[in-house]
Amino acid sequence: MTNVTKDKGKSLPSTLYTEEYFLTACEGYDVFLESEGVHLSRRLRDAFAVADVRPGMRLLDVGCGRGEILRHCMRLGIAAYGVDYAEVATLMSRDVVASEQQTSDTPARAGVYRSDAKHLPFPSGCFDRVLMFDVVEHLYPWELHEAMIEVRRVLKPDGLFIIHTAPNRWYDRYAYPWVRRFRHLLGHGERYPQDPRAITPVNQDVHVNEQDIVSMRRALNEAGFQGKIWLDSPPQERRENLLVESLRWTAFHVPPFRWFFERELFAVAKKQA
Repeated sequence: MTNVTKDKGKSLPSTLYTEEYFLTACEGYDVFLESEGVHLSRRLRDAFAVADVRPGMRLLDVGCGRGEILRHCMRLGIAAYGVDYAEVATLMSRDVVASEQQTSDTPARAGVYRSDAKHLPFPSGCFDRVLMFDVVEHLYPWELHEAMIEVRRVLKPDGLFIIHTAPNRWYDRYAYPWVRRFRHLLGHGERYPQDPRAITPVNQDVHVNEQDIVSMRRALNEAGFQGKIWLDSPPQERRENLLVESLRWTAFHVPPFRWFFERELFAVAKKQA
């Protein structure tokens, strides 16, 4: 059984993605609420920065969620389109797009469609950029493969496919148990449940396909893409003693440790020749 055919036919119900999910659990909800969708969270901002998006481009946001990426694109003069299979997400995104169109003198074109990522409602070769931010981990392997095939179809020949996904599977599987043991020794065990998904409990229901650098490269290659894949981590705001700081620096900067301790995965890919 190949990874592509694993769990063939399985799919998460769209009803798992409620307004409560998008406003209390989905990454970036706090920034969205504080800025009413005007600003991007740190994670979305970092992911968007690697897309090299320029005015005049046409962009597709697969899994557009609350819609803040679409608003950000419209303000940059980019024709932005979003798809999401959750009804509540399409409604939220349409509200954000409508708000931007009402307040801008020269709003860029934008549209939001309710659609499965495996069946994108657009003609072939029409987008300069396709974004898939924090979507991969919600798609079973067979779904991810079909979604990537669709992305390849709608991309222009020189277009870019940009992915952000978290967590790094190798962190959860190999590094987290050691982090948890260490934190228990320091008396912080209550913040580190046995299952790392339980830190954000809803993730136990909606994360079905976390990636590592090897599996991500394989998924892209199998769908006809090639590109750059790398790991990163959110800023570590807390200050601790010198020993802990030294261990953290080593874990995040020195191979092979960083392959297991970095939390987030990015990819920028092009169609294979």
